[in-house]
Order: sequence, then C-alpha cells, then structure tokens
Amino acid sequence: MADDNATLRKIVLPERGLETLFGPYDENLKTLETLLGVTVTVRGNDIVIEGDQEGVDAVERIVEDYTQLVRDGQKISGAELKSAFKQIAEDRAYSLQEHMTSARFNPSGKKQVTARSANQRRYLEMIEQNDVVFGIGPAGTGKTYLAVAMAVHALFMKRVNRIVLTRPAVEAGEKLGFLPGDLQDKIDPYLRPLYDALFDLVDYEKISKMLEKRVIEIAPLAFMRGRTLADAFIILDEAQNTTTEQMKMFLTRIGLGSKAVITGDLTQIDLPAGRRSGLIEAERIMRGIEGIEFVTFTDRDVVRHRLVQMIIRAYEEHSKKGLEAAP
Repeated sequence: MADDNATLRKIVLPERGLETLFGPYDENLKTLETLLGVTVTVRGNDIVIEGDQEGVDAVERIVEDYTQLVRDGQKISGAELKSAFKQIAEDRAYSLQEHMTSARFNPSGKKQVTARSANQRRYLEMIEQNDVVFGIGPAGTGKTYLAVAMAVHALFMKRVNRIVLTRPAVEAGEKLGFLPGDLQDKIDPYLRPLYDALFDLVDYEKISKMLEKRVIEIAPLAFMRGRTLADAFIILDEAQNTTTEQMKMFLTRIGLGSKAVITGDLTQIDLPAGRRSGLIEAERIMRGIEGIEFVTFTDRDVVRHRLVQMIIRAYEEHSKKGLEAAP
C-alpha cells in the first residue's frame, strides 16, 4: 500500500555521464535509496523519485548539481559520488556542487584531499578557523591524516614557516625491548604513522629536503619541553597517551602565529595503570574556551575497510555490556 504522504517526482537526466551517476548495476542509485530513504526508478533518460519530501528534494538537488557539473566538463568518479551522497544524508544543507568544487584541496600538488563525512568536513573547517583543535575518536576516522594534510597545505601556502609533528613514545600494550641503532632509529617506530601521512601527501624528495632543513620536524613529545613554537603548525598525535603534565607542557609551547591540532582515541590508552590521560583531562578543562574547538568522531566516520567500522562498533557494544554487568 502506497504511503499517502509520499512525494512522487520525475526528473529528466542529461544524456552524458549517466553511467557514473548510476554506477555499475545501478549501485550508486541503490546507495542513494538506502541513505535518503527514497525509491528511484529509471525510465530511459527520466528518473522517478518517490519518498518523503525531504528525501525527494535532496535527490532532485543532487541530479541538478550533477547535470550542471557534467555540462561544465567536470569528471566525477563513483567513489566521489558515494562520498557526497553519504555527507548529504548526514547534512541536507550540503550539496554535490559544494563537494566537487569547494570541499576538496590539494595540499602540495601531489594528491587531492577530500572530507569523506560531515564530521571530517567540520574538522577541516574548525582547523581552518581556530588556533587549537582537538580531534577525538576511533582509529580510521582520518584524524591524523587530515591534520597533516592541513599542515602541509598551510606550509605550502606560506601561512606557517614549519611543521612540527609529535607523539608520546608509549609502547602500545607490548614490550618492544631493546631497539638497535642511534636515538633516531629507536624513536622512529613510534613516529612512523606521521611519516606515512607525509610521504603520501608530498613527494619523497621534497619531504627529505624539508626534514633535513628542519622545515618539517618529527620528534617525540619529550623533545618539546622548554621550547616555544612560533609560526608553526603543530600536531600532537596519540594524545590519549599523554599524562596531564605532558598535555599542559605541550599546550604551553604554542607561540605567536602558530596553530595546534591534538588527536587521540580514548579507547586506546596505553598509559601504565594509575596514570590519568592528559587528553581526558584537557577535554574536561578546556571545553568552552574561545579559540579552542573539539571535534568528536564516531564509527560512522571510519574511512578504512568497511569491516573496521563494524569492529569498532562491536568493541563499543562489548564495553557497554561490561559496564552494565559490573556491580
């Protein structure tokens, strides 16, 4: 039986680019139906949309934007469409036109970066607008990668003179024992994720020269003590493994003209028993201070393999059951 409140609308599609809009076996349209709660039927170059008013309006705007982008010669991949669909479902004020024109940036000329969720987009906006931003949430949500991308962008746009990337050197639940080599060899394993993000965004030769000239510095958090970092983009990664004292020390290193991003996952604290996480403390103390923003990610923002999202959710549900069962 049809829903008496359902809206039915027919739209004429452009002649070019339909394959991308529909996707293989119409999988993009199926994604759109699932996300927006509508039914989409294709008849030749016509598309019929049925559902609630809000969902039908959203699909119509998508088709209109898509038609205009194709006319303008814009090439749109299936992955970009799916990413846009997901964000439009989360934020109906967002548009495909915005996603394809203003929501992407190329930090160094090597690789284009795009927010893949409404939360990621807000994260980038908060970093752009504020001097201190905390990105808190589970693994795979792009916290570190997007922060590094923004740092590289700021450096290449000459908004800052250098990038400083740091992490607390805490073993992740396992004893690594003796590590061979000099001091740099010993600390590099802790800092490898930061190197990985940099090398993905910037050519190897450029990064090597910048590291050599200290335009980009990657060091353990302990090396920040006693310094004042001016005109720099500073990222503290794995901040859940800072102590209260370390977090305070880091935040008071920020000098004039600098911007700081602090990232962490409160479900992966590797501090010794009895030590309080500086990230938890900072969130309690500094929420509401003007110029400091907190962005909280969830499993919905995970951009790794689809199973990662399900794994995170399963662990969260298991933890909740454990807390409920506790006396």
